[in-house]
Amino acid sequence: MQDAFAHCEALVRSADRDRFLAALFVPVEHRGALHALYAFNIEIARVREVVREPLAGEIRLQWWNDAIEGKAAGEIAANPVAAALLESVARYRLPADLLTGLIAARRFDLYDDPMLSLADLDDYARGTSAAVIELAARVLAPGSLPGLGPLALHAGLAYAIAGLLQAFPRHAARGQLFLPLQVLERHGVQRQEPGAQPATPELRAALAELRGEARRHLEEASRLAEGVADAVTPALLPVAIVRPLLDRMERRDYDPFLPLELSHLRRQWRLWRGARQPARIFA
Repeated sequence: MQDAFAHCEALVRSADRDRFLAALFVPVEHRGALHALYAFNIEIARVREVVREPLAGEIRLQWWNDAIEGKAAGEIAANPVAAALLESVARYRLPADLLTGLIAARRFDLYDDPMLSLADLDDYARGTSAAVIELAARVLAPGSLPGLGPLALHAGLAYAIAGLLQAFPRHAARGQLFLPLQVLERHGVQRQEPGAQPATPELRAALAELRGEARRHLEEASRLAEGVADAVTPALLPVAIVRPLLDRMERRDYDPFLPLELSHLRRQWRLWRGARQPARIFA
């Protein structure tokens, strides 16, 4: 089983550097479970990237759903991420519905159907980013955590929106639309326009509205975090990159069709600062 957890750690180190660094601020006895959770998230999030057809992706996601529900016991030992995840679920009594909900939300990724409304975007973020934050927090502080749900929700919404805006060039290139049609139509953007370069003033206005949504959720998460135990801080640390990402997108030279990255040094500094002063995760 130690090999399974080591595999998860290596996967997170290579594919999700922010969460890997955040886990370094976690007591050693909890790191394996976090690595398993984050490795599971990586596996689910990248299904679209490794399949050619949606049906193949549906089969992969259904296998994970069956594994969590205990219907694929004979195959789990051959998958180190699944083995480590299920051991962690049992040890920390993690709610299976958050894990299966994450899988259900990621089915949207397999298709090129548009995100229809802000409510749909919120539901997607609730099932993905917010669920990961809540599960990580439950590993770090088992038992009753008053206020965790709303905090994880708003932190997850801010993180998800910023991440989707950052991924806009990649999504636009393959015709996948995570920008809600409701927002695009409000600003006069036609559905076929988002992937057309250069960015129009209307598209920029729609993107600005979504940045405003992310900032609103960030402020609400900051308010809610005041009443939550310090032990859950590492679960929130990846959110520390949200504000600098949004700030970069506000610059006059920002082109939404070009990749946007923060330097590794700046990301590490934001995480380190947030670990020392949790209130600054959101600042």
